[in-house]
Amino acid sequence: MSQFRALNYDVDPVFHAANKPPAKVGVLLANLGTPDAPTASALRRYLGEFLSDPRVIEIPKLVWFFILHGIILRVRPKKSAKLYQGVWTSEGSPLLAISKQQQAAIQAQLGDGYSVKLGMRYGNPSIASALRELQNEGVRKIVVLPLYPQYAGPTTGSTFDAVAKEFKDWRWVPELHFINNYCDEPLYIDALANSVREHIEKNGKPQKILFSYHGTPKRNLELGDPYYCLCIKTTRLVAEKLGLNKDDYMACFQSRFGYAEWLKPYTDETLKNLPAEGIKNIAILSPAFSADCLETLEELAVENRHTFMDAGGEHYQYIPALNDRADHIHALAHLIRRH
Repeated sequence: MSQFRALNYDVDPVFHAANKPPAKVGVLLANLGTPDAPTASALRRYLGEFLSDPRVIEIPKLVWFFILHGIILRVRPKKSAKLYQGVWTSEGSPLLAISKQQQAAIQAQLGDGYSVKLGMRYGNPSIASALRELQNEGVRKIVVLPLYPQYAGPTTGSTFDAVAKEFKDWRWVPELHFINNYCDEPLYIDALANSVREHIEKNGKPQKILFSYHGTPKRNLELGDPYYCLCIKTTRLVAEKLGLNKDDYMACFQSRFGYAEWLKPYTDETLKNLPAEGIKNIAILSPAFSADCLETLEELAVENRHTFMDAGGEHYQYIPALNDRADHIHALAHLIRRH
């Protein structure tokens, strides 16, 4: 009994919180990730981690193992490295550089009562390393915000997997709030509408505005993934905010690969067909991306421009992602505070 009486239960046995200032609220901003360098070897590591995630590729593991390591990782890293070289910055990949700007801006807006960290689902800085930073600070309450406005299993769901995997090794699991979706958050819709409105004021109103979302296999929708419905909802809400007519805009889906059917209409096919329909002046944005990255800066802004212009288009404008716009940062900070 004397051994038990000797214990001081007012002292935190894990963090020694009695000797630390009051704990902050931890915030984990999570995004998809990026290679460490625009090289074939770095892309091989990154793609190997990304494409090994069963949330991303829902094919029997043994079959996919031979496809991934026997074909894809022998060919794709070199091609992807060339694309990354075209958008790489002095601060690294655009996604990482912009994500760090978002982290700093959200930290400044939330203030000293919060500790904001950045973690990538694949690559560095990892989600595990960001959570351990919060653990070392004695944080007992964590808000996780995956920077995917529209929930999807391969993105938001996979982020939850990574968070849960890290917590499995913690003796004292903190209070957790996981924000799994903000597709209809009013301030997020306002920020998107503002970005489109500003573009129109500067460049004039196009014949059609395309809301291009990253695609997923149609099978995901059939199995219950809500992503498609959430993308359509975001599109409708922004269009209503801008007072657009149904003929003024449309939603489409980009970045498909493989031979399975993906969500339609496909962005590239749509861009090929619009000029023949008399639509030769368009603007395009991608509301599913909270920060510009390879899929927006290369695929949308460059590759798809060529697709549209080669088909007879005349004016093609890419509206950047919300990135660290003040209204976007305000929307994310408000969302975190509320949760």
